[in-house]
Amino acid sequence: MGMYDRNLALWGSAAQDKLASSRVAVFGLGGVGGHALEALARAGVGCLALVDGDEVEESNLNRQLIATRDTVGMRKTQAAERRLREIRPDMEIESYDLFYLPETADKIDLSRFDCIVDAIDTMTAKIELIVRADALGVPVVSAMGCGNKLDPTRFEIADLYETQTDPVARILRRELKKRGVRKLRVVYSREEPRSAGGAGTRGTAGRPAPGSVSFVPGAAGLALAAETVRILIGGFL
Repeated sequence: MGMYDRNLALWGSAAQDKLASSRVAVFGLGGVGGHALEALARAGVGCLALVDGDEVEESNLNRQLIATRDTVGMRKTQAAERRLREIRPDMEIESYDLFYLPETADKIDLSRFDCIVDAIDTMTAKIELIVRADALGVPVVSAMGCGNKLDPTRFEIADLYETQTDPVARILRRELKKRGVRKLRVVYSREEPRSAGGAGTRGTAGRPAPGSVSFVPGAAGLALAAETVRILIGGFL
């Protein structure tokens, strides 16, 4: 059997050809973005752009697909590309080893992509990416908060302005409304975030980093990939 035979049984050759001609950028290659990236590669997306300015750390081993003992210390874009090449050696991959921020945003031409996956943690970067893509008419599927949660079954795909509970979505609704963004597909959870209780790692400004386990960000990443594929081949489903 060929690599895509099981795909073809679900959506047919025309949809598979559409995926093969599609270009998708994945911003953020952590626990959420890494799972989305690999699912898109296995689905058959023709070109994937990898955007992340970080390196693999030991603390990533509990949840990130690209994190193994062999990749600790490696640039995330490099680790992700190596893993994708093991699945599809000849696929088209673009790597951007940078943190996407207002001051670096001009280095990536968003208009070249058919869809964008936003798995960025930083709110400033999320807003910049979504606003720019909206102005260009490029669809975005955006991950909301996945930290401090334990139930992977609570994730949903919805429009940002229909979400409940999620604190990241609450901020985005306010900020994007100011900027004239009227719709955005998001993956979010109705689960209330848990208080960080244990002695975990420290994040920005010395605050405790959000708690996270293997099965929650992975579930969100797979949902991001599913919605991205639906956008790309919706007319064939």
